Amino acid sequence: MIPRELLRQLRSIEIHTRRLADEQLAGTYHSVFKGQGLSFREVRAYVPGDDVRFIDWNVSARMDAPFVKVFVEEREMTVMLVVDLSASEQWGTVRASKARVAAEVGALCAFSAIKNNDNVGLVLATEVIEKLVPPKKGEKHVMRVIREIMGFEPQYTGTNLRLALQTLVRVAKRQSVAFLISDFFADGFERALALAAAKHDVIPVMLVDPRDEELPDVGVASFEDLETGEDILVDTSDPRVRKHYAESMKAIRDQREKLFRKLALDRAVVRTDQSFIKPIRDLFAKRARRLGR
Repeated sequence: MIPRELLRQLRSIEIHTRRLADEQLAGTYHSVFKGQGLSFREVRAYVPGDDVRFIDWNVSARMDAPFVKVFVEEREMTVMLVVDLSASEQWGTVRASKARVAAEVGALCAFSAIKNNDNVGLVLATEVIEKLVPPKKGEKHVMRVIREIMGFEPQYTGTNLRLALQTLVRVAKRQSVAFLISDFFADGFERALALAAAKHDVIPVMLVDPRDEELPDVGVASFEDLETGEDILVDTSDPRVRKHYAESMKAIRDQREKLFRKLALDRAVVRTDQSFIKPIRDLFAKRARRLGR
């Protein structure tokens, strides 16, 4: 039995993201995410101007006249949502938690995908692979994917993006579009990301909360590391402490951005205190401009 509050949140996300996918992203999604190539449709008589490379010599010999093969774009794709559900994703100090924002982003991408008859799959990861939902089509399947992101209760608290990316490569046999949704507070995943990006169109979506950038001045406070459970006393009234925190967090973000640029990955930054739609819309628009579409 799904809790009533979760059902209410699912319904809210469904209504909002379905409308956004229909009204704002449908056409852009179709143009910037390409299918798997061309598939054969038929042969027809050759007409001047046809590419001679597509002449079907067997049919031409039987018919004693030139015929060419006709191909159409194989539109169908697979979209994989690789979602970090470690304990830090439950953090959110303004509009919503990172996990809620991850569900919103995932829903928007999933509804855009099924509108174009694409498959959607899901990998939920902490320090282990918590859940794997194989790619399928249809609105019922998409609602299951969103429900898993929002309602799943992880057994572990840590982060292992390396394992998540290795799992993506293992389970997605065909080239896929993979949205990697995380706050990227992890180490040791750089090589796995490069290998995954060599096979798939990997798009990092970095989730950011205001408290990831600066500490408030609230005096001496106890902070718990959500992933290790360790408690730390911090004097937030000390400007040096707040400055050190801000500089350290900026260094982490800069390092991730440098990695994404090195691998030539399109990426988006989605904040918990702002709308999630603009960064995704800007991401799609940027790809469209680069592709000249």
